[in-house]
Amino acid sequence: MQSNELKTKYLEFFKSKKHAIIPSSSLMPEHDPTVLFTTAGMHPLVPYLLGQRHPSGKRLVNYQKCLRTDDIEEVGDSTHLTFFEMLGNWSLGDYFKEDAINFSYEFLTKNLKLDSKRIHVSCFKGDKDAPKDEESARVWLKLGMPKERIYFFGKKENWWGPAGQTGPCGPDTEMYYDTLKEKCSKDCMPGCSCGKYVEIWNDVFMQYNKTEKGYEKLKQQNVDTGMGLERTTMVLQNKSSVFDTDLFQDIIKKISSLSNKDDLRAKRIIADHLRASVFILAEKIPPSNVEHGYILRRLIRRAIRYGHILGINNKFTKEIAEVIIKRYKNDYKELGQNKNFILKEFEAEEDKFEKTLVQGLRILEKEIPNLKNKAISKELAFNLFTTYGFPLEMINEVAKENNLKVDEHGFNDLFAKHQEISRQGAEQKFRGGLADHSKEVVRMHTATHLLHKALRDVLGDHVRQMGSNITKERLRFDFVNPKAMTKEEIKKVEDIVNKKIKEGLKVERLEMRYQDAIKKGALAFFKEKYPGTVSVYKIGEYSTELCGGPHIKNTKEIKSFRIIKEEAVSAGVRRIKAVVG
Repeated sequence: MQSNELKTKYLEFFKSKKHAIIPSSSLMPEHDPTVLFTTAGMHPLVPYLLGQRHPSGKRLVNYQKCLRTDDIEEVGDSTHLTFFEMLGNWSLGDYFKEDAINFSYEFLTKNLKLDSKRIHVSCFKGDKDAPKDEESARVWLKLGMPKERIYFFGKKENWWGPAGQTGPCGPDTEMYYDTLKEKCSKDCMPGCSCGKYVEIWNDVFMQYNKTEKGYEKLKQQNVDTGMGLERTTMVLQNKSSVFDTDLFQDIIKKISSLSNKDDLRAKRIIADHLRASVFILAEKIPPSNVEHGYILRRLIRRAIRYGHILGINNKFTKEIAEVIIKRYKNDYKELGQNKNFILKEFEAEEDKFEKTLVQGLRILEKEIPNLKNKAISKELAFNLFTTYGFPLEMINEVAKENNLKVDEHGFNDLFAKHQEISRQGAEQKFRGGLADHSKEVVRMHTATHLLHKALRDVLGDHVRQMGSNITKERLRFDFVNPKAMTKEEIKKVEDIVNKKIKEGLKVERLEMRYQDAIKKGALAFFKEKYPGTVSVYKIGEYSTELCGGPHIKNTKEIKSFRIIKEEAVSAGVRRIKAVVG
């Protein structure tokens, strides 16, 4: 079965079970984002999982583009990816465990015709925060799943969420398919990394909300399910790797035609990283040294480095990007619409990286005569890696040419410390949690709507939001503008927002057809498709925007607004940091 057929079957099956098909949301999280990218299908639905009514109803289904960089070092094996598509269906306070499991099993065995004897499942074994999930196990037994193919695991394996430090979460039941490989040991079971059992579906029962104090029961019980398109396609096509499926065949073939070495891992890394980069660029995010742009730059440059390992000496990212755009543009229109921007940015980034590598090479050649014990120290190797993007393999190549050794052990120690510092920094940065709907955050979210409109009033209608990040301490708002704002412009924007706060404007949530919302002048600054019926927030007669919320009831609740910084993010994109209250 081809991957597109799997997507169609999935949507049609859940449509027959009274689920409304909703579009894939942007890779840039829209509501109070505390993560850089959308990492799961449920991210755009957080307000609705917490109880807000969804315009399309209580049963939803879609396929969602997602991006995760936690496992970037694992990419190149059979299953790890940075960008992936997630097939998902949701119940927002409607059906629960029994129906969710029945739907999953029916689709797997009847629609996809997978052998029921090769399906294994796992459930939550319980701990101090939540009891053992006997209910899910009983549903599986009722469906004819033998007791010996039902496993109970802890939070690490069978608990999903929250996405940040706080938010909706709960026990899950996972479905694995036996590839019929030999067991790697007598203890081999679902969850083992040897590849015998491939996880293909996960039903999450969102019964809890994790707060700073602990776990509390959610007023609305939800179901959040996810099936990874790439892994399920791998199983259906009887392949041993996601890179052997129809999703990657043309991309790998193009890389092979450009290379003169046969390094499978390098080809897979290039295919994955450039596919992810195409989708980030399709959101009009250029490479830079901060946040989204930094991740993008890292992915592109890592792909270029592995291109060098394959012996590709000419510029090549643009050629592979064309293949990726052709493969995905029917499902994701933004790839075709922004094709020129995507290709131009790939070309520019290759030019910049080439200059950086040449610079680094000069420094290394200059240092060679001064090296002690004919060895490149860990500090020099690590500096070349962090500052100039030199991978250890390239440093080793230069060392070999000059009869030198490299302190690889020391380099790896420094690299491990660097990763740990980065991880701690990310945890600190995103400590608010994806679903931090505290009063402070909600006030700031509404303030971004006033800020957006005020910026358009002062600077012009070319201004549009490129992303935001909100914590309890401050709001951050990225927007399109060709140059830095003057002090006068900043003051003017600040004054307008404060005037609207003092006016005590009513904040209303309306539901209407997308076309009607646009006709009424509602701003829809994210370029993804919207469903037929949309959620619109109206602030008096001043601001109207498509948004999922949450918001305050009256602008007076914001109290006051002050811009603390205005700065550049990348070419043509500015950033405002502000505080309220």
